[in-house]
Amino acid sequence: MTSNDQYDCIVIGGGPAGATCATILADHGRRTLVLERGRFPRFHVGESLMPQTYWTFKRLGVLDALRQSHFVRKESVQFVTASGKESRPYYFTDRDPNEWSTTWQVRRDEFDKLLLDNARAHGAEVREGVGVRRVLFEGDRAVGVAVSPAPRTADASVATPSGAEEISTDTSSEIRAKVVVDATGQSALLSRQLRIITPDPKLKKGAIYAHYRGGLRDTGRDEGATLVLHTPNREGWFWYIPLPDDIVSVGVIGDPLYLFHGRGDDPGATLSEEIANCPAVRRRLIGAERASGVYVTSDLSYRADRMAGDGWVLVGDAFGFLDPVYSAGVLLALKGGEFAADAIHDALEAGDVSAERLGRFAPELTTGLHRMRMLVHAFYDKGLSFGAFFRDHPEHRDRMVRLLIGDLFTDEIDPIFDDLRQYSNLPDPVPLTVKG
Repeated sequence: MTSNDQYDCIVIGGGPAGATCATILADHGRRTLVLERGRFPRFHVGESLMPQTYWTFKRLGVLDALRQSHFVRKESVQFVTASGKESRPYYFTDRDPNEWSTTWQVRRDEFDKLLLDNARAHGAEVREGVGVRRVLFEGDRAVGVAVSPAPRTADASVATPSGAEEISTDTSSEIRAKVVVDATGQSALLSRQLRIITPDPKLKKGAIYAHYRGGLRDTGRDEGATLVLHTPNREGWFWYIPLPDDIVSVGVIGDPLYLFHGRGDDPGATLSEEIANCPAVRRRLIGAERASGVYVTSDLSYRADRMAGDGWVLVGDAFGFLDPVYSAGVLLALKGGEFAADAIHDALEAGDVSAERLGRFAPELTTGLHRMRMLVHAFYDKGLSFGAFFRDHPEHRDRMVRLLIGDLFTDEIDPIFDDLRQYSNLPDPVPLTVKG
């Protein structure tokens, strides 16, 4: 079946990047269709937000919902060395004591549903349980998608939300649009279809993670802090993120050879072993019980060499994924969705959906991504001590806080990297092409 009722834009994927893009396009008056393979709510990792998400939340109109939610307020990030020494917390409000300097630790099942429901409320058409098999092209230009019903989840607790639309039961359908947005997350459907995705060889990492109930929680302004804890052998690091309902998200990240080789087939056993071997994490989980399944992710960092082509745009993890040590993923997804929506609207207004027009925001977004990428590379440099760096360069501590807040799109923070290069071999920017 082929649909001749053309949309202005089809957004593949209803996560934060896709929902943001769809909401803003709908606000621009564009006929927008979101096709989501899963059915919300569903489990997802990446629960720690950066304060700079505030401004996109304000534009989306979801700040009141977030304020009224039970999500944990986050005011700082703290690092723990391999020896167990705790850094001084990086308090965001110390440099700017305003509402936008705090953020939330979110349950992604609830948070992602909130954003997708908000896209519906703003006028985007949303269909869940729809699998996009491929993006359709006429020559070099994307013109739509081929879809089929996605298999229903085996988890009976995940239900189709009220009002969700079902796709035709035909085995193959085509839906046309003037622009196609890939927001499929790490599935990176279009990037892989076009074979334009490349892993970051120096950040080839894997992760094992789960939720726990009853873990130690700090008090006062530290109650919602994200903790980043090195393993004693510095072969990896843990995240420790307090969530609502007495849940903490705990994950270990390391080289795949270290995490997976010779460890057997039970990732839960590996996670438990790593917790037992890390005193700073172990003491926080005394008496805690695992409250979720155990999840595994590999090849954590990659990037496409293009962000847009004729009739198509990549946003969020579909364009690139960066190691989560500084929790930049949701911020980059929101900003990418926002930038893309404005570029698509302007391109449709001009009647020009060329790669050049649709990808006009790519230099700004990739520059911000590269700033965070340099900081991630510095984190993994075993020869670098950030404590020693800041003793030598105390003038950069404010810039570090700005990076942790997510203030990535300004050249005012670049001097920190000029001096960091004297301590660590930071990577060069990855070239970005317009058309290939």
